[in-house]
Amino acid sequence: MNSHHQTGSTELSGVNRAFIIGILLNLLFVVIEFGAGFFLNSLALISDAGHNLSDVASLTLAMVAFRLAKVKPNQTFTYGLRKSTILISLLNAVILLIVIGAIALESIARLKEPQPVQGDYMAVVAGVGIIINTVTALLFFKNREKDLNIKGAFLHLAADAFVSLGVVGTGIIIGFTAWYWLDTAVSFAIVIVILISTWGLLRDSTILALDGVPRGIDLEKVKVAILSSKEIKDVHHIHVWAMSTTENALTAHIVVAHNFPLSSFEPLKTEVQKALLQQEIQHSTLEIELAGDPCATNNI
Repeated sequence: MNSHHQTGSTELSGVNRAFIIGILLNLLFVVIEFGAGFFLNSLALISDAGHNLSDVASLTLAMVAFRLAKVKPNQTFTYGLRKSTILISLLNAVILLIVIGAIALESIARLKEPQPVQGDYMAVVAGVGIIINTVTALLFFKNREKDLNIKGAFLHLAADAFVSLGVVGTGIIIGFTAWYWLDTAVSFAIVIVILISTWGLLRDSTILALDGVPRGIDLEKVKVAILSSKEIKDVHHIHVWAMSTTENALTAHIVVAHNFPLSSFEPLKTEVQKALLQQEIQHSTLEIELAGDPCATNNI
């Protein structure tokens, strides 16, 4: 028990440390990139800095969500504050959409009047961005599949690294050709990259916020897992939803033979709950019904 608790505490402190390092590194780079963008008159750098600033906000919100998920249940919040992780994930996606809207509007304005850009310096600044975003993304690589907010942080940072790579290439080309319109074109490309990386996060977090079935859970497989017990004749009223970005819950009615012994109810529930754990359902509430008896909640 102590070993498990120690492992959990170590993992928690490791994730917190990753968030803090990621926030500080990206905040520092945002200041540098914004300043360089204005000085070099590069919309691509300013756009990339805006994206990085949104990542600072995303990382901060994700860290808050990660900590709120550890708050213990109380009289008001009987599940604790786990659901906040889903709401923050949704807020994260909305913030990114606002950022790309602002970048797109400025890009359209720049299309009419392309402005000179110092491509060589632009490439150097974006190159620093590749290093920072890659290092920060690697901090979340290990735990990216365990939490939607951590996955969102990893995807944003990885996308930033590729965006910065594109800006480096653009700066080099502008340095040799003076094709200043490329700066605006790349800012449009950044908008598309952010939109693609944000869409999945927005879709998944919206589904979870509306208590939809979490991605990766197949209701038919859940039903098969429940019916794998030979004692269970049928199952209905299956409801699956997310309690947080890492924990899922289920309620269901399971039907057993009319002569099924009362003493076997709890062992049967335990057996089904173990099968459901294999389907990524950590919390399950099961109501047992006897075959032939009317269901108490037919309207569900």
